[in-house]
Amino acid sequence: MIYNFGSINIDNVYRVPHLVTPGETLASLSYSQVLGGKGSNQSLALARAGAQVSHIGAIARGDGWISELLTESGVDISYLAQLDDVASGHAVIQIDNNAENCIVLYAGANHAVPSQVIDDALSAAKPGDWLLAQNECGDLSALLDKALDKNLSIALNPAPMSEAIATLPLNRLAVLCVNRGEAVALLDALNARPNTDASEALLTALMAQFPEPEIILTLGSEGVLYGHRDDRIEQSVFSVDAQDTTAAGDTFVGYYLAARVAGLGAAEALTRARAASALCVQASGASSSIPTYDKVDRFLEQHG
Repeated sequence: MIYNFGSINIDNVYRVPHLVTPGETLASLSYSQVLGGKGSNQSLALARAGAQVSHIGAIARGDGWISELLTESGVDISYLAQLDDVASGHAVIQIDNNAENCIVLYAGANHAVPSQVIDDALSAAKPGDWLLAQNECGDLSALLDKALDKNLSIALNPAPMSEAIATLPLNRLAVLCVNRGEAVALLDALNARPNTDASEALLTALMAQFPEPEIILTLGSEGVLYGHRDDRIEQSVFSVDAQDTTAAGDTFVGYYLAARVAGLGAAEALTRARAASALCVQASGASSSIPTYDKVDRFLEQHG
């Protein structure tokens, strides 16, 4: 079982001709409201990739449609609190004609997950189970300590990055997944940034700081780098017509972890994760763009 402690947001998505500039009033080309948030995106990706996942989080009681969507997708919501006194987390997202986006977040219920819900979930977890976490809700320090005490394997995608991430027991993780900006910020916080931001140098510096976990450095259109002990893997992206990159990173994380938990090697897991992301960016929205396992299989048959 994979326990995912993460955010759930209602995404208000505006398609715009360009990202709005200071002082500008801009008419949107379209509007939609979909389920988003890094946590729920990754839970959906895990479930659609065939993994058993239980989401730990919170929403407003009036937003029961979120629970229904997660359940229909195969996500266990036994540890999803429904709160009476706080709004669900939500986001205002602009997406321009080049598929670039900018996002304004309101944390809401994501910062009010009851500690008892977290304790209940981790009490149910068994050694050998996994914990996946991001940095959009709650006290990661206490969460990771509890998970390590339970001998859980931990995957961390520390987004959004903050200096507090550098104080966590990162070398006790099983998987650390960061993008280039997060890698630079983390190394800066540790006073360990190399004198070049070349991708290989960043990966080498991260591996020197954290020799135990698998480290995944995602590079957007430049692909992905992987390092773990003596293993290095570099893979490029699949060439597709990107429409919306909103959930691409979350899809990658969910599919990678699902593949590793299922017993696939790192290279094959990275390939499945890249394929899932390639499918994701060709559709609009967050949760609605995350592909199912069979669609990823068909994509790999065509682009293998």
